[in-house]
Amino acid sequence: MASPSDKPSPAQAETGNSGRHISHVVGFDDAPFEHGYRGDVLVVGAVFAGNRLDGVISTKVRRDGANAAQRLIDCITDSKYFDQLQAVLLQGIAFAGFNVVDLQWLHQATRLPVLVVVRSLPDFVAIRQALLQKVPGGARKWRLIEAAGPMEPMDALFVQRCGIAPEDAATLLASLQLNSQLPEPLRVAHMIAGGVTTGESRHRA
Repeated sequence: MASPSDKPSPAQAETGNSGRHISHVVGFDDAPFEHGYRGDVLVVGAVFAGNRLDGVISTKVRRDGANAAQRLIDCITDSKYFDQLQAVLLQGIAFAGFNVVDLQWLHQATRLPVLVVVRSLPDFVAIRQALLQKVPGGARKWRLIEAAGPMEPMDALFVQRCGIAPEDAATLLASLQLNSQLPEPLRVAHMIAGGVTTGESRHRA
């Protein structure tokens, strides 16, 4: 198991991929859950080869827990698709409420570029306040969000990235915007997670 102490520096995390064509990616999104729910939450990964859905993988993470990065690492590296994967996309930096993903750890353990993609700029002031005042371990989780770097605008989206240069990130996102501004692996993961959990997908990704 990778250790956070072995994480690369932000500068190291951005190098080594410029000009690389990325065609095999997995996009993860979590399933909806009731407000008072306190158990494990389904997280679905949609694996794409170019514009084609190639497979689906899944794991579970604890509501407001601290195991999201390790569960994603295990899900990816134990998958039959791992050898072909070239990048990981996440719909937000936290799953199951405030189970914050350590992006640098995820990048180092999988040796894959990681992109957090959202439609709207999060209210980081409110997030910090909630973490520090209401969530156990909130200070550490806020440090993980800070370590992920600022949200960068990219073609109607906002992105945090690790292990990929900005120009390559922009090229990758553009290649995956098939049916909406959101990259197709994230759009599909969102629909699958919602449909499996509630019986139908109800909200746009």
